[in-house]
Amino acid sequence: MTFKLGSATITFLLAATSFTPLLAQNAPLKVQAGQREVLLQTDKSWNGKPYKHYPTGQVQLTTLKVTLAPHTALPWHTHPFPNVVYVLSGTLTLHDKASGKTLVVHQGEAVGESVDDVHRGEAGDQPAVLIITYAGVPNVPTSIPAKGEKAEY
Repeated sequence: MTFKLGSATITFLLAATSFTPLLAQNAPLKVQAGQREVLLQTDKSWNGKPYKHYPTGQVQLTTLKVTLAPHTALPWHTHPFPNVVYVLSGTLTLHDKASGKTLVVHQGEAVGESVDDVHRGEAGDQPAVLIITYAGVPNVPTSIPAKGEKAEY
């Protein structure tokens, strides 16, 4: 079935549809609570060591997006304060150098990283894309290379 519309009708339709976003902006907002899903709540790191303190001074939160190529490992390193890693995609295998403990963290999972313990992360068959949030202070690096190692990022 074919409809023939005159140019005035088409102009009217175009004008009416262009006002739709403006009308939506003026509509009252519905106020409601957001849906909450706790991804991580912990008082210890993934290797079982409790978090004992935060650094003193002005608080500085830092969030990084870090991507590891498939089948690569980060250099050995430590963190001077607590942080959380969320695996956006891929898998991350954490290795604790002293104890030999490992933990595999999958897409959609979060884990509390170790503080002052030498460790590293390793990507699996796919790139590992990580969101890492540090609770630190200004002028203190978020990651410290282990002796003889390169920087983590």
